Amino acid sequence: MVGRDERLRIEFPLALAPMAGVSDRPFRQLCFDQGAGLVINEMISSKPELRHTRKSEQRRIRPDDPAPRAVQLLGNDPGDLARAAQQAYCDGAQLIDLNLGCPAKKVCRKAAGSALMAEPDTVARLLEATVEAVPCPVTLKMRTGPNEDWRNAPEIARIAEETGIAMLSVHGRTRAQKYNGRAEYHTIARVVADRSIPVLANGDIDSVAKAYEVSSATGAAGLMIGRAAFGRPWLFAQIRAALTGRPIPGEPLPVEVMGFVRTQFENIYSHYGNVMGVRIARKHWGWYSSRLPIDEGTRKEFNRLETVEAQRRWLDLQHRRLDGITAELHGVSTTASAGGN
Repeated sequence: MVGRDERLRIEFPLALAPMAGVSDRPFRQLCFDQGAGLVINEMISSKPELRHTRKSEQRRIRPDDPAPRAVQLLGNDPGDLARAAQQAYCDGAQLIDLNLGCPAKKVCRKAAGSALMAEPDTVARLLEATVEAVPCPVTLKMRTGPNEDWRNAPEIARIAEETGIAMLSVHGRTRAQKYNGRAEYHTIARVVADRSIPVLANGDIDSVAKAYEVSSATGAAGLMIGRAAFGRPWLFAQIRAALTGRPIPGEPLPVEVMGFVRTQFENIYSHYGNVMGVRIARKHWGWYSSRLPIDEGTRKEFNRLETVEAQRRWLDLQHRRLDGITAELHGVSTTASAGGN
């Protein structure tokens, strides 16, 4: 689907958006297993002084990451971005994605992320330097513009294609909107119509119906899912089935949701270690637990647990309780049937 000196095929054009603090290795793997064709890692700063921090090291790509292995870089210096891209490629990245989409204050006040949408000349220099630095495809994630009076995504997209960018992902909001209001798709449709490179549409795609709507409204080559996947990785399976004409899986039963929790949390403990893993698991539990028939007071008990073993025991208890509820409803134990022949 995208390529430069090295060719790269994305098996299905449904992507998990790179999201700091969320799209880590455990979550990427789970979304990939559920049908995402591309899962991009959390953004990594291109600044040399930040390249070897604990956070950056945890975000570095590994050979066992889901392929195609994609790394997103953040920065505003051509030399820094070029060197960071080369390092990521040496680590095993098969695709480099550049961030022009993050609206966070701490990013934008350093003239990076979506703040760069207001600097087309700077964008051109950054893209040229990165594309020239590595033989693998370089892609770009961006917004529709700095604000509602200046939606310059078509101009940035032109620059991107002219400098050798292989694919675009466009979030249907301006920098000024952050994550507020509704995404609009008219600007994405203009980019699709104007450019010959693939475009992924992003923004408010939270259901099969919305996936159909955005695909039709934009004519995009594919879709990118962001916040809607929090605590809901099965959304990829549902949308992929819909877009390929297969039966659409229903919403998972509570006990099945717990299966996703257990899989992701074990990978979180392995990836982050015991201390940090406990903290990361709490964040994801908040998203998952809102979908479970567990009262708020009980759900909050999880946040007071201090060790991996305590979290495991507590989840065991809740898993058994939910399995019992499911057995009463269906007349069979889902745990027993899942392991039987």
